[in-house]
Amino acid sequence: MLPTIKNYPSIKFLGLFLLIATSLFWGGELLAQATSEAAVEATEPNRVENFYAWIEGLGGAGYIVFAFSYILATVFFLPGSILTIGAGLLFGVITGSILVSVSSVTGAALAFLVARYLARERVEKKFSKNRKFTAIDSAIGKEGWKIVLLLRLTPLLPFNVSNYLYGLTSVAFWPYVLASWIGMIPGTILYVYIGSLGKTAAEAATGGADTGKLVLNAVAFLATIAVTVYVTKIARKALKDAHLEAEPNSTE
Repeated sequence: MLPTIKNYPSIKFLGLFLLIATSLFWGGELLAQATSEAAVEATEPNRVENFYAWIEGLGGAGYIVFAFSYILATVFFLPGSILTIGAGLLFGVITGSILVSVSSVTGAALAFLVARYLARERVEKKFSKNRKFTAIDSAIGKEGWKIVLLLRLTPLLPFNVSNYLYGLTSVAFWPYVLASWIGMIPGTILYVYIGSLGKTAAEAATGGADTGKLVLNAVAFLATIAVTVYVTKIARKALKDAHLEAEPNSTE
């Protein structure tokens, strides 16, 4: 039997937010289409540039606004990669990585709770016949959070979709959160580094940063790629052994 929300008194205060999120997001096909259109609009260059400029102009409050925006983007299926890269551009590698890590895992946790307690029937109706989800559900039933960790290390499932799917499985909430947080760190750092490197390159081009700093950052970036690729390769092998590797040209 799955745990009830009474087992988690520390997250009861999220109930109102989750109820609003559910009513907004799961309201129907028309709203789903509107959400998709919003995702496209949100990625338009001018909108992204204006958003970054706005965040930068907020000073210290920009950290909070950015985090809240990232959480909402995760819950409402908006692309997080753009925001992750933006974190590197706005806040640098270390601060940006911490900010994205906290925001992404918070959003993932909220989506999980929506699927488990407030929109379970809707999510099940949409994904219960998906062969890939069925295999993942079975594997998590046997290995628990370990499968979640491996899946977070490799892009076998889209991030925003997987957050809801995990809510249907038997994995417990806090192990899910911890496994997700750890598993998302390599990818988070990589994307944040991309944004940071772009900023350093722009500064170097305008004389705001020396070439040596740019070279060091580029070397560190390549090292980050190497580590991420290596970790992903290990995760893929483990998932393949568990018969969860993505099938070629699979659309499910």
